[in-house]
Order: sequence, then structure tokens, then C-alpha cells
Amino acid sequence: MEQNNYKGWLYLLPAAAFLGAFLVYPLIDVFIYSVEEGYNFASQTYWGVGGYNFSYVLHDPYFLQALKNTFILVLITVPVSTGLGLLISVGLASIRRLRELYQTVYFLPYVTNTLAVGLVFMILFKQTPYSDGFANLILSRFGAGPIDFIGGPYWAKMLVLCLYTVWVVMPFKVLILTSALASVDETYYNAARVDGTSKMRIFFKITLPMISPTVFYLIITGFIGAFKAYSDAVALFGTDLNAAEMNTIVGYIYDMLYGASGGYPSYASAAAVLLFAIVLTITCINLMVSKKHVHY
Repeated sequence: MEQNNYKGWLYLLPAAAFLGAFLVYPLIDVFIYSVEEGYNFASQTYWGVGGYNFSYVLHDPYFLQALKNTFILVLITVPVSTGLGLLISVGLASIRRLRELYQTVYFLPYVTNTLAVGLVFMILFKQTPYSDGFANLILSRFGAGPIDFIGGPYWAKMLVLCLYTVWVVMPFKVLILTSALASVDETYYNAARVDGTSKMRIFFKITLPMISPTVFYLIITGFIGAFKAYSDAVALFGTDLNAAEMNTIVGYIYDMLYGASGGYPSYASAAAVLLFAIVLTITCINLMVSKKHVHY
């Protein structure tokens, strides 16, 4: 028995070394940077240890704007993408013929480069000297004036960003939920039909409870993914997200490290720690809620 345990730890050693070098050590390093005040990247020196970096970040208007954008993105895209994914998955589960073809079509956006999808969205929404964009063409049919969705009002830009994010993440959710629906035992459905139960009641009393662990998994990963959003905004509004007022927390961290105002790893680390704390708090809240609503 002891020899088997020794072999097991030996097999785990490469993975543990990899995680320690690329996950644990960087995480500890970020926490250290976040409390080093006045850190100079060139000389590798600092003048004190404390919470000044966190105070600076929390009072930085660019960070507050990024925080606002990220929370709006999370609160809108996670429920919408999960709900639409569930609706589409239920529809696909009821289709017998060409089901695999429809699943492939819905999954295509997920394997497409996000920047390429962003360019398509720019063509749909961006105004040019020659065209107001496809979206404005549709609006003109209803008598609405042209709207600059890419460089115009804040609400229009946020709408495009939310639509883009939902479009990108929903195929993965459709794939996972379709697999979860296929794993539900047909015996439950047959028993419900014999009792004359309506389709709506079957969905809420049988289907949804049976796939609730999968739905919960998608909600958790959706929250984490939305909080890490950055490339989506870059694909639509370019690299100067602060000027467009569409930066995210991850974008703010990147700007503090490598952007035009970069070279401040302490501020970037403080923002990263704050992001970690936010994601951890929301994840813990979801775990507590899941104890009452998720059926394993």
C-alpha cells in the first residue's frame, strides 16, 4: 500500500511542479507586488509596504469605469446566454432529423476567432462614409434614425458588446446543455406523460432539476469568463478602450502593465487581487445558493 502511494505521488509530481511554477508562484508574486508601494520596475525597488496601491486603484476613474462595464456585462450576458442556450438546447433535443447538422451550425461561432467575429460585428454596426451599417438599415425600415453603435452613446456601445459576448459564448453552452438533456432518463418523461403532465410542467419539474448541476456549472464558468472579458471589447472598439469608455477590469490590468500608461505592476497586481476577490465572493455566493436549487 505504501509503495502504491509513493508511485501515485511520483505520477503527480510533473503536474504539481507545472501548477506550482505557472499558477501558485505567479499568484503569490501578484499578492506581493500588490502591497509594495512605489515599486520601480527598472531598479526592482520600492519604498514601503501597505495598501496604497489598492487605494489608488479604487480611486482611479478608469478602474471604476472598467468595474462598471464588467459588472454590466456580467449581469446581462450570463443570464441571457444561459437562458437562450437552454431554450435552443431544448429545441434541438426535440428534433430527430438533421440534429447533428443543427448542432454543428450552432457551434461554429465558438470555434471562430473572436477577432474575426468582432470584425463582422463592426461591419454590422459601424457607420462609415459610405454606409450606416446593416443594423441602421434595419432600424430605418421602422422609421428610427441612424445610431453610431461603435463610436456613439455609451448605451449603444454596451449593447453591441453584450450582443457580441452572448453570440460568442452561447454555442459552448448549447453543446453542454444538449449533452445534459440527452443524459436524462426517458423513464421520467414516460411516467409524466402517462399522468397527463403538461410539457411546461415536465420541463420545470423534471428536466430542469435533472440538468441543474450542468446549468449551475455554466453559470459559474459564465461569471468567471465574463469577469475576464477583454478581447471582446478590443475586437469591437480597438486597443484604446479607456478613450471609448469600454474598458474592462482585465483590460485595465493590461494597460497598467503594457499600455500607454503601463509600467506599473503594483497597480496592476492590486487590480488583479481585487478581481480575484470579486470572482471568489460571487462564486461562494453561487455555491451557497446551489445547495438549495441544485439536485445532484
